[in-house]
Amino acid sequence: MRNFCLLLGALIASFSIHAQSDPNSRVITTGVPFLLITADARAGGMGELGATTAPDAFSQQWNPAKYAFAPERTGIGISYTPYLSQLVNDIALLNATVYSRINERSAWAASIKYFSLGDIEFISEAEAIQGLRPIIERPNELAVDVSYSLKLSEHYSMAVAGRYLRSDLRLQEEGIDASAASSFAVDVAGFFMSNEIAYSKFNGIWKGGFNISNVGPKIKYDADGRETFLPTNLKLGGGFDFIFDSQNTLGVNAEFNKLLVPTPSDSNGDGRIDSNDDYYNESFFSGMFSSFGDAPDGFSEELQEITWALGAEYVYNEAFSLRTGYFHEHENKGARQFFTLGAGFRFNATSIDLSYLFSTSGVRNPLENTLRFSLTFLLGGNRSY
Repeated sequence: MRNFCLLLGALIASFSIHAQSDPNSRVITTGVPFLLITADARAGGMGELGATTAPDAFSQQWNPAKYAFAPERTGIGISYTPYLSQLVNDIALLNATVYSRINERSAWAASIKYFSLGDIEFISEAEAIQGLRPIIERPNELAVDVSYSLKLSEHYSMAVAGRYLRSDLRLQEEGIDASAASSFAVDVAGFFMSNEIAYSKFNGIWKGGFNISNVGPKIKYDADGRETFLPTNLKLGGGFDFIFDSQNTLGVNAEFNKLLVPTPSDSNGDGRIDSNDDYYNESFFSGMFSSFGDAPDGFSEELQEITWALGAEYVYNEAFSLRTGYFHEHENKGARQFFTLGAGFRFNATSIDLSYLFSTSGVRNPLENTLRFSLTFLLGGNRSY
């Protein structure tokens, strides 16, 4: 039935960036927004940040430059994230990542992220009366990544990543030629980690990082369709690890994010935002730069487009972790505001992580009241290469 098409549209809109009823709000929307969904439970427990946290198997999404500092030679991460679990039970994000250090200075990584929107049934009332079976469509999106990281000095590394994207959300209907859309993107990232510094009552390690992700051409579903920006994004953050003794460590981190996508606006003054406005005709490359100064209300609105997150992680004896965090987005730009909790358990070379999210705004978060899981296998500790 066509109602299922409407449901699908609602699902897609739910994980874009949530719009408010305020007519003054100008929410930036993009194609393939599933790329911005936090795929691992460790980051999910710390306010959904990860650009400057300690390296782990899931650094591919947050900052692949961290892999050059990974203490283990090889890591494999698998995660499962239910989506809109309060409404349906067959929408989920699955992620698998593997990395390996080539030597003391470099590493490579590869990952696959698969977002399934479940089964969509199509059947007319007449067909149902005749007892015919419905047509089932399975819309989905896919991203395949590879990255290479290299230490440029003892304390600083950089990485580049390439990404293939495939978005198959079009539903086949009679008389409509629907096809999957595809595109590609690249990331450029950097990571800094100091030596362990002795202070009066504890030791500490300073960290900092950035990641410019999903830089690539717009995505389009058909020859006559409108092109849509990829969720090009800038992450920038810093953190500090308090090392109290050999068994107790507390890491605190802060991160800022900004979509490098133009703000939708009525540039020609005709009273509506459509294909005649600059927003729809600007290239992805020029849009990255104009996104820093194109908000109609000026600098104050540009600041509203920056999200921020705070996260903390306590680790005991490298075997047990407790995490918490907070994420904030301005009311006019989506109003995602939530607290997170998480925990991790490590048994020899295997780690299990889980996280939980509590929304603190009037907008219902698709991941609210959802338990997320990650499983990590770490092989080969500190060694010479």
